[in-house]
Amino acid sequence: MTSQDTLTLPAPAKLNLFLHVTGRRDDGYHSLETLLVPIDRGDRVTLSARPDAEVVRARGPAGVAAGDDLAVRAARLVKRECAVAHGIGIDIDKRIPLGGGLGGGSSDAATVLLGLNRIWQLGLSRRAIMAMALELGADVPFFVFGAPAFARGIGEVLQPVSLPPTWFVVVTPPVQIATAAIFAAPELTRNSPSAKMTVFSEGYGRNDLQVVAASRFPEIAACLDVLSREAAGAAYVGMSGSGACVFAAFSAEAAAQQALSRVARAGSAGFVARALNRHPLQQFAAP
Repeated sequence: MTSQDTLTLPAPAKLNLFLHVTGRRDDGYHSLETLLVPIDRGDRVTLSARPDAEVVRARGPAGVAAGDDLAVRAARLVKRECAVAHGIGIDIDKRIPLGGGLGGGSSDAATVLLGLNRIWQLGLSRRAIMAMALELGADVPFFVFGAPAFARGIGEVLQPVSLPPTWFVVVTPPVQIATAAIFAAPELTRNSPSAKMTVFSEGYGRNDLQVVAASRFPEIAACLDVLSREAAGAAYVGMSGSGACVFAAFSAEAAAQQALSRVARAGSAGFVARALNRHPLQQFAAP
């Protein structure tokens, strides 16, 4: 943070530790059950007060028009819903890979919602901000929720979960995945049984989207092969969201760093990230 009128804020990425597609609704959306966890790797969003009433993006995701950017749409939504006359400048330092299944756009939008709640002194509750977030996309409420969560519905019904200390090796294949295309695949299994409890053992579940994405993008399959071979001792190896990023989970940072070194020597790019027990902006919403 640099001043009362300018905030530079984190927008953490997320991983889906499992993702089960349990059905398809009449409105075309899919019913899901997924375990979501924020990680300490993400974008940086700077919000700057403007002397006019405009929402202006200085920088954002490459190839995404300002009008389509979830962060810009989030600011316009807050202005409309809360009748705010002020303008805001938005600058996004993108560090989360686009089309990687790490929720970058959704996290940017949530950070804008939370940041504007603070900078404009709106006093909105977490529940109120989550209701606005759902208008922007199914993943956005999770980032406002602010903790690891078991999600149902289209991802908006959230229940907090406790995770042991966990580090992840995240590998970033050189492809971008369109989520809608994976969900629309005719070969996608849509009838996974519902979880009967919300206490999950290490390595529980799978990602129903992984088989579809890996069959269509050999780069994902190759990275999964590298991780499975090089991430000795990992509790779980899988894909996040609809891809393309894949990950291996470890209980110790040193093991994760060693696995990353082996993965890098095998020619795959990636990073190590730690699971977060709480979103860094959790205090930006009223209880």
